[in-house]
Amino acid sequence: MRPWRKKKENRNAMNECRIDERIDDLQRNGYRIIQKKTGFHFGTDAVLLSDFACVKAGERVLDLGTGSGVIPILMEARSQGAHFTGLEIQTDLADMAARSVRLNGLEDCVEIVLGDIKEASRICGRASFDVITANPPYMTGSHGLENPDPMKAIARHELLCTFADVARETEALLRPGGRFYLVHRPRRLAELISTMREYHLEPKRLRFVYPFADRMAKLVLIEAVRGGGVMLKVEPPLVVFREPGIYSEEITAAYGN
Repeated sequence: MRPWRKKKENRNAMNECRIDERIDDLQRNGYRIIQKKTGFHFGTDAVLLSDFACVKAGERVLDLGTGSGVIPILMEARSQGAHFTGLEIQTDLADMAARSVRLNGLEDCVEIVLGDIKEASRICGRASFDVITANPPYMTGSHGLENPDPMKAIARHELLCTFADVARETEALLRPGGRFYLVHRPRRLAELISTMREYHLEPKRLRFVYPFADRMAKLVLIEAVRGGGVMLKVEPPLVVFREPGIYSEEITAAYGN
Protein backbone atom coordinates (compact mmCIF):
# COMPACT_ATOMS: atom_id res chain seq x y z
CA MET A 1 0.00 0.00 0.00
CA ARG A 2 1.45 3.35 -1.03
CA PRO A 3 1.63 5.85 1.87
CA TRP A 4 -0.20 9.13 1.79
CA ARG A 5 2.04 11.86 0.44
CA LYS A 6 1.09 15.47 -0.02
CA LYS A 7 1.22 16.36 -3.71
CA LYS A 8 0.94 19.60 -5.53
CA GLU A 9 -2.27 20.10 -7.42
CA ASN A 10 -2.19 18.29 -10.78
CA ARG A 11 -1.57 20.64 -13.68
CA ASN A 12 -3.97 21.18 -16.54
CA ALA A 13 -3.14 18.53 -19.14
CA MET A 14 -3.51 20.98 -22.01
CA ASN A 15 -0.76 23.15 -20.54
CA GLU A 16 1.73 20.26 -20.40
CA CYS A 17 0.95 18.26 -23.56
CA ARG A 18 2.28 19.28 -26.99
CA ILE A 19 0.44 18.85 -30.29
CA ASP A 20 2.48 15.75 -31.26
CA GLU A 21 2.00 14.09 -27.86
CA ARG A 22 -0.67 12.14 -26.03
CA ILE A 23 -1.44 11.46 -22.36
CA ASP A 24 -1.79 7.84 -21.19
CA ASP A 25 -3.23 6.53 -17.92
CA LEU A 26 -0.67 4.63 -15.82
CA GLN A 27 -3.38 2.84 -13.79
CA ARG A 28 -1.64 3.86 -10.55
CA ASN A 29 -2.92 6.57 -8.18
CA GLY A 30 -4.51 8.36 -11.10
CA TYR A 31 -1.06 9.12 -12.53
CA ARG A 32 -0.63 9.87 -16.21
CA ILE A 33 2.32 9.92 -18.59
CA ILE A 34 3.03 12.10 -21.62
CA GLN A 35 4.28 10.23 -24.69
CA LYS A 36 4.75 10.93 -28.38
CA LYS A 37 1.77 10.03 -30.57
CA THR A 38 4.19 8.25 -32.86
CA GLY A 39 7.69 7.08 -32.05
CA PHE A 40 9.24 5.57 -28.93
CA HIS A 41 6.92 4.55 -26.06
CA PHE A 42 7.73 2.83 -22.80
CA GLY A 43 7.13 -0.93 -22.86
CA THR A 44 6.40 -3.90 -20.65
CA ASP A 45 10.07 -4.05 -19.63
CA ALA A 46 9.81 -0.67 -17.85
CA VAL A 47 6.65 -1.73 -16.01
CA LEU A 48 8.21 -5.04 -14.94
CA LEU A 49 11.39 -3.34 -13.74
CA SER A 50 9.43 -0.86 -11.60
CA ASP A 51 7.51 -3.82 -10.12
CA PHE A 52 10.64 -5.95 -9.55
CA ALA A 53 12.63 -3.22 -7.79
CA CYS A 54 12.28 -2.98 -4.01
CA VAL A 55 12.38 0.49 -2.46
CA LYS A 56 12.23 0.88 1.32
CA ALA A 57 10.82 3.79 3.28
CA GLY A 58 13.03 6.87 3.12
CA GLU A 59 15.34 5.63 0.37
CA ARG A 60 16.67 7.72 -2.49
CA VAL A 61 16.31 6.25 -5.99
CA LEU A 62 17.94 7.06 -9.34
CA ASP A 63 16.76 5.79 -12.74
CA LEU A 64 19.51 5.86 -15.37
CA GLY A 65 18.33 6.73 -18.89
CA THR A 66 14.83 7.46 -17.68
CA GLY A 67 13.29 8.30 -21.09
CA SER A 68 9.68 9.37 -20.52
CA GLY A 69 10.18 9.21 -16.74
CA VAL A 70 7.76 6.30 -16.38
CA ILE A 71 9.95 4.27 -14.00
CA PRO A 72 10.46 6.93 -11.29
CA ILE A 73 6.78 7.92 -11.51
CA LEU A 74 5.60 4.30 -11.17
CA MET A 75 8.07 3.63 -8.36
CA GLU A 76 6.86 6.69 -6.49
CA ALA A 77 3.35 5.25 -6.73
CA ARG A 78 4.42 1.79 -5.55
CA SER A 79 6.79 2.57 -2.69
CA GLN A 80 7.60 4.71 0.34
CA GLY A 81 10.86 6.04 -1.13
CA ALA A 82 11.82 9.56 -0.10
CA HIS A 83 12.95 10.89 -3.48
CA PHE A 84 13.21 9.70 -7.09
CA THR A 85 15.52 11.07 -9.78
CA GLY A 86 15.49 10.30 -13.49
CA LEU A 87 18.63 11.00 -15.55
CA GLU A 88 18.14 11.44 -19.31
CA ILE A 89 20.56 12.60 -22.01
CA GLN A 90 18.02 13.49 -24.71
CA THR A 91 16.72 17.03 -24.23
CA ASP A 92 13.28 16.41 -25.73
CA LEU A 93 12.70 13.31 -23.61
CA ALA A 94 13.94 14.99 -20.43
CA ASP A 95 11.58 17.91 -21.06
CA MET A 96 8.67 15.55 -21.69
CA ALA A 97 9.44 13.57 -18.54
CA ALA A 98 9.61 16.76 -16.47
CA ARG A 99 6.21 17.79 -17.79
CA SER A 100 4.79 14.40 -16.77
CA VAL A 101 6.15 15.00 -13.26
CA ARG A 102 4.40 18.37 -13.14
CA LEU A 103 1.23 16.92 -14.66
CA ASN A 104 1.01 14.54 -11.69
CA GLY A 105 1.97 17.14 -9.10
CA LEU A 106 5.10 15.24 -8.05
CA GLU A 107 7.71 18.00 -8.17
CA ASP A 108 8.52 17.61 -4.46
CA CYS A 109 9.51 13.95 -4.75
CA VAL A 110 10.42 13.27 -8.41
CA GLU A 111 13.12 15.16 -10.31
CA ILE A 112 14.25 14.84 -13.92
CA VAL A 113 17.89 15.72 -14.62
CA LEU A 114 19.38 16.31 -18.07
CA GLY A 115 22.73 14.56 -18.37
CA ASP A 116 24.93 11.75 -19.68
CA ILE A 117 25.01 8.36 -17.93
CA LYS A 118 28.78 8.32 -18.42
CA GLU A 119 28.95 11.43 -16.17
CA ALA A 120 26.19 10.37 -13.77
CA SER A 121 28.30 10.20 -10.60
CA ARG A 122 29.67 13.68 -11.24
CA ILE A 123 26.21 15.08 -11.99
CA CYS A 124 24.26 13.38 -9.21
CA GLY A 125 26.94 12.81 -6.57
CA ARG A 126 28.96 9.75 -5.56
CA ALA A 127 27.42 7.35 -3.03
CA SER A 128 24.20 9.40 -3.04
CA PHE A 129 21.58 6.70 -3.70
CA ASP A 130 20.19 3.61 -2.00
CA VAL A 131 18.64 2.20 -5.17
CA ILE A 132 19.47 2.53 -8.87
CA THR A 133 17.35 1.21 -11.75
CA ALA A 134 18.29 0.86 -15.40
CA ASN A 135 16.50 -0.24 -18.56
CA PRO A 136 19.51 0.32 -20.83
CA PRO A 137 19.89 -0.28 -24.57
CA TYR A 138 19.82 -4.01 -25.24
CA MET A 139 21.76 -4.06 -28.51
CA THR A 140 25.44 -3.46 -29.03
CA GLY A 141 26.45 -1.19 -31.89
CA SER A 142 27.09 -4.19 -34.14
CA HIS A 143 23.88 -6.10 -33.40
CA GLY A 144 20.62 -5.61 -35.28
CA LEU A 145 19.46 -2.91 -37.66
CA GLU A 146 19.69 0.60 -36.26
CA ASN A 147 16.31 2.35 -36.19
CA PRO A 148 16.15 5.48 -38.40
CA ASP A 149 14.32 7.30 -35.58
CA PRO A 150 17.18 8.74 -33.43
CA MET A 151 15.11 8.56 -30.22
CA LYS A 152 14.40 4.85 -30.76
CA ALA A 153 17.96 4.12 -31.91
CA ILE A 154 19.48 5.64 -28.75
CA ALA A 155 17.02 3.72 -26.56
CA ARG A 156 17.70 0.37 -28.24
CA HIS A 157 21.36 0.47 -29.28
CA GLU A 158 24.48 1.25 -27.26
CA LEU A 159 25.19 4.42 -29.22
CA LEU A 160 25.76 6.84 -26.33
CA CYS A 161 26.80 4.43 -23.55
CA THR A 162 27.70 0.78 -22.99
CA PHE A 163 26.63 -1.53 -20.20
CA ALA A 164 30.11 -1.14 -18.73
CA ASP A 165 29.41 2.61 -18.45
CA VAL A 166 26.16 1.84 -16.64
CA ALA A 167 27.86 -0.58 -14.21
CA ARG A 168 30.81 1.74 -13.52
CA GLU A 169 28.59 4.71 -12.74
CA THR A 170 26.19 2.58 -10.69
CA GLU A 171 29.03 1.46 -8.42
CA ALA A 172 30.04 5.09 -7.93
CA LEU A 173 26.48 6.32 -7.34
CA LEU A 174 25.36 3.64 -4.88
CA ARG A 175 26.01 3.75 -1.17
CA PRO A 176 27.74 0.60 0.19
CA GLY A 177 25.12 -2.11 0.33
CA GLY A 178 22.91 -0.21 -2.13
CA ARG A 179 20.84 -2.14 -4.66
CA PHE A 180 20.90 -2.12 -8.46
CA TYR A 181 17.87 -3.29 -10.48
CA LEU A 182 18.25 -4.08 -14.17
CA VAL A 183 16.14 -5.40 -17.04
CA HIS A 184 17.97 -6.76 -20.08
CA ARG A 185 18.11 -9.55 -22.66
CA PRO A 186 19.03 -13.10 -21.51
CA ARG A 187 21.44 -13.56 -24.42
CA ARG A 188 23.79 -11.07 -22.72
CA LEU A 189 23.45 -12.52 -19.22
CA ALA A 190 27.00 -13.90 -18.94
CA GLU A 191 28.41 -10.52 -20.01
CA LEU A 192 26.09 -8.64 -17.63
CA ILE A 193 27.09 -10.68 -14.59
CA SER A 194 30.79 -10.53 -15.46
CA THR A 195 30.65 -6.74 -15.89
CA MET A 196 28.66 -6.18 -12.72
CA ARG A 197 31.13 -8.21 -10.70
CA GLU A 198 34.00 -6.22 -12.20
CA TYR A 199 32.39 -3.16 -10.60
CA HIS A 200 31.60 -4.89 -7.27
CA LEU A 201 27.88 -5.29 -8.03
CA GLU A 202 27.08 -8.81 -6.87
CA PRO A 203 23.95 -10.39 -8.42
CA LYS A 204 21.58 -11.53 -5.68
CA ARG A 205 18.22 -12.14 -7.38
CA LEU A 206 17.36 -13.12 -10.95
CA ARG A 207 14.07 -13.72 -12.76
CA PHE A 208 13.45 -14.70 -16.38
CA VAL A 209 10.45 -13.29 -18.27
CA TYR A 210 8.69 -15.44 -20.89
CA PRO A 211 6.09 -14.24 -23.43
CA PHE A 212 4.28 -17.61 -23.07
CA ALA A 213 5.00 -20.56 -20.79
CA ASP A 214 6.26 -22.71 -23.70
CA ARG A 215 8.51 -20.05 -25.28
CA MET A 216 12.09 -18.96 -24.69
CA ALA A 217 12.76 -16.19 -22.18
CA LYS A 218 12.82 -12.70 -23.73
CA LEU A 219 13.86 -10.62 -20.70
CA VAL A 220 15.80 -11.08 -17.49
CA LEU A 221 15.36 -9.04 -14.30
CA ILE A 222 18.39 -8.77 -12.01
CA GLU A 223 18.96 -7.38 -8.53
CA ALA A 224 22.58 -6.76 -7.51
CA VAL A 225 24.09 -5.34 -4.32
CA ARG A 226 27.15 -3.12 -4.15
CA GLY A 227 29.71 -5.13 -2.20
CA GLY A 228 27.28 -8.00 -1.58
CA GLY A 229 28.21 -11.59 -0.75
CA VAL A 230 28.21 -14.42 -3.28
CA MET A 231 24.75 -16.01 -3.29
CA LEU A 232 22.24 -15.83 -6.16
CA LYS A 233 18.53 -16.64 -5.93
CA VAL A 234 16.75 -17.58 -9.18
CA GLU A 235 13.05 -16.81 -8.81
CA PRO A 236 10.14 -18.63 -10.50
CA PRO A 237 9.56 -17.69 -14.16
CA LEU A 238 7.35 -14.72 -14.98
CA VAL A 239 4.97 -15.44 -17.89
CA VAL A 240 3.47 -12.43 -19.67
CA PHE A 241 0.51 -14.00 -21.52
CA ARG A 242 -1.62 -16.95 -20.39
CA GLU A 243 -3.09 -17.04 -23.89
CA PRO A 244 -2.79 -14.75 -26.94
CA GLY A 245 -3.96 -11.25 -26.07
CA ILE A 246 -4.67 -12.03 -22.40
CA TYR A 247 -2.14 -11.10 -19.71
CA SER A 248 -1.32 -13.45 -16.86
CA GLU A 249 -2.62 -12.46 -13.43
CA GLU A 250 0.85 -11.37 -12.32
CA ILE A 251 1.30 -9.08 -15.32
CA THR A 252 -2.19 -7.63 -14.84
CA ALA A 253 -1.26 -6.84 -11.24
CA ALA A 254 2.02 -5.25 -12.33
CA TYR A 255 0.12 -2.91 -14.65
CA GLY A 256 -2.31 -2.04 -11.87
CA ASN A 257 -5.44 -2.97 -13.83
